[in-house]
Amino acid sequence: SEQLFVEMADRMAAEGWRDAGYEFICIDDCWMAPTRDERGRLQADPKRFPGGIRKLADYVHSKGLKLGIYSDVGSKTCAGFPGSYNHYDLDAQTFASWGVDLLKFDGCNSDSLELLAEGYKRMSLALNKTGRSIVYSCEWPFYLRPVQQPNYTEIKQYCNHWRNFYDVYDSWSSIRSILDWTALHQDTIVKIAGPGGWNDPDMALVIGNFGLSWDQSVTQMAMWAIMAAPLFMSNDLRHISPEAKWLLQNREVIAINQDPLGKQGYQLSKDKNFQLWERPLSGRAYAVAVLNQQEIGGPQKFTFPLTFLGNGLACNPACSVRQVLPASRDCGVYSWMSSLSVEVNPTGTVLLKV
Repeated sequence: SEQLFVEMADRMAAEGWRDAGYEFICIDDCWMAPTRDERGRLQADPKRFPGGIRKLADYVHSKGLKLGIYSDVGSKTCAGFPGSYNHYDLDAQTFASWGVDLLKFDGCNSDSLELLAEGYKRMSLALNKTGRSIVYSCEWPFYLRPVQQPNYTEIKQYCNHWRNFYDVYDSWSSIRSILDWTALHQDTIVKIAGPGGWNDPDMALVIGNFGLSWDQSVTQMAMWAIMAAPLFMSNDLRHISPEAKWLLQNREVIAINQDPLGKQGYQLSKDKNFQLWERPLSGRAYAVAVLNQQEIGGPQKFTFPLTFLGNGLACNPACSVRQVLPASRDCGVYSWMSSLSVEVNPTGTVLLKV
């Protein structure tokens, strides 16, 4: 409801979220009335959004934030509300006239892959034609994948970020499956990511809800930063623990995620229960994540040679290492030929900056 988004905007402005870099408040499916108005335009549910979307957007903007909204490429949204098929230009103009700043465009109820592709392209062009800067979040490759390999070069021409895999759930198995999928397909998806277009391992950081342990929360935050993922939280900011807030607002992790070089990280090696990931950063630095996939027992030590990193160049002739998560501390200066040991909790991750 309107009230919910107003309360979230207030929290984001007052409790440091906006200052940490979170700037969009996004409405997902089900915001609409069940039918379009007499002029064929989408309209908000009058009971839950009595002031309409324009009024809500004005309020969100008054807090120094931006508003995101949801629609669908097909005839109906995933929940059965009116979709944008045959209304791409009209809907784009409607969203722009309301002051919307982001559109999440889903892929349900499209009759064919041809119509799906055409719809995603047409909405992209329609948004640009409005003259308003609107971030375009697509689900295009996710709906293509069961049938054909997505053409990411084409998708990046039209979209700002795109979903590849299933919805994230508030559970460790969901986070783990997204990481496994990403590693499995990294040869096709990592190279396309960069400023203007990003792989989206689903919109949601589920940190601050119920399903993840502390170590698993650290893993999600660290790995989403390594993957250069858009950081969208799916949680209730009115009931969030101080620990979850500290993690989600951690400036060092956010700086890695938002690094201006814009390169996505990748898995370097997999050794029994350990995964080693790296992400090239600006200033010849690297973010490095060590993930312990073991789900039982206690902390385990993982040792790796620094020549593994950056094709052997990250620490040549020497490098400083700083641990960012689960707690920040300087680890010292290492020479090119030395090894590094980290202790990692089960389902946890140690995030380093080298």
